Amino acid sequence: MRVWDAPVRLLHWGQVAAVALAWWCSDDTGPLHEYIGYGAIALLAARLAWGFAGSHYARFAQFVRSPRVTLAYARTAVAGRAPRYIGHNPLGGWMVLALLANLGALGFTGWLYTTDMFWGYGWLADLHQALAWALLALVALHIAGMLWTSRAHRENLVRAMFTGRKAAARGDDVA
Repeated sequence: MRVWDAPVRLLHWGQVAAVALAWWCSDDTGPLHEYIGYGAIALLAARLAWGFAGSHYARFAQFVRSPRVTLAYARTAVAGRAPRYIGHNPLGGWMVLALLANLGALGFTGWLYTTDMFWGYGWLADLHQALAWALLALVALHIAGMLWTSRAHRENLVRAMFTGRKAAARGDDVA
């Protein structure tokens, strides 16, 4: 069944490419790193808009669950009994928010560093770098969660993020 539409997949993989390129050229604080950062922010803005106006499984309202529901899901996941979700599971939903928030803060601090008011401040460069390392940690957790979920439910979530399709819903799945 179709789960993730083309905009979600293109924005996801575009952001992966932008972050990888920005990391690759992070020693060069010149125009290349800056332009890639602006591209990442454009992708972020598009994903935020799509999170409110996009298709069913793209919308934040569909996959961001309450903290109580998310903690209950985490307990069942640790116990090996987590239900399968067609879209993002509750932990995955909060991971999406954490990644987007971090990208926003990273882009904002990067932009601030280009302004006359904040150019050259060491603390801002340190904050930008700390956010970049935090993003790397979040990406590692995101990948670990995806692998865990793929294994637990015997489905290839990487393929699903390329094709947009997952196996049809089973009786005990959560929409």
